[in-house]
Amino acid sequence: MNLYGRPRLYYPDRPATPAERQRIFARKRAEELQRLRQKLAQKVYHESKRHDWETPWPVFREYDAEFHFTLDVCATPETAKCTRYFTPADDGLVQDWGDDVCWMNPPYGRDIGLWMEKAYRSSHAGATVVCLVPSRTGTAWWHAWVLEKAEIRHRKGRITFVGARDPAGFDSVVVIYRPFLV
Repeated sequence: MNLYGRPRLYYPDRPATPAERQRIFARKRAEELQRLRQKLAQKVYHESKRHDWETPWPVFREYDAEFHFTLDVCATPETAKCTRYFTPADDGLVQDWGDDVCWMNPPYGRDIGLWMEKAYRSSHAGATVVCLVPSRTGTAWWHAWVLEKAEIRHRKGRITFVGARDPAGFDSVVVIYRPFLV
């Protein structure tokens, strides 16, 4: 018996009936919906791709008039607010802040707790440190390095950082560490 036409190929893992195809489609759709629901539940609103937003000059001048800053501990040459500053290459976390009056607008990422710890410890060594940080009162760094350790000044309204289109998605506070007096 001769076979005419193309040979028939059978795929064992391919659904044979429309009902089987519908079941597979429904299962895949349910898995994708579940994945999207989980992703939405984990979404952080107002999340930024950057952590190094520059302080607006009016905000800085407001505090500079009171404190007369001598050192910007978290800056780049483009964003520095003082004549003396530490760049990421200098790594302000390992530098000695001495007895300077320091302005600190730290990177708002996961390392913010390290910067707050450094500010607190530097105040015990003689530095005055004024920190512009997000008001994240439920975080571990807030409880470890701000509560009952510093003066907290709440700001009215949200700051529009230099280069940002819109105001920040969080409230900001100014945390002030003064030198430890015996």
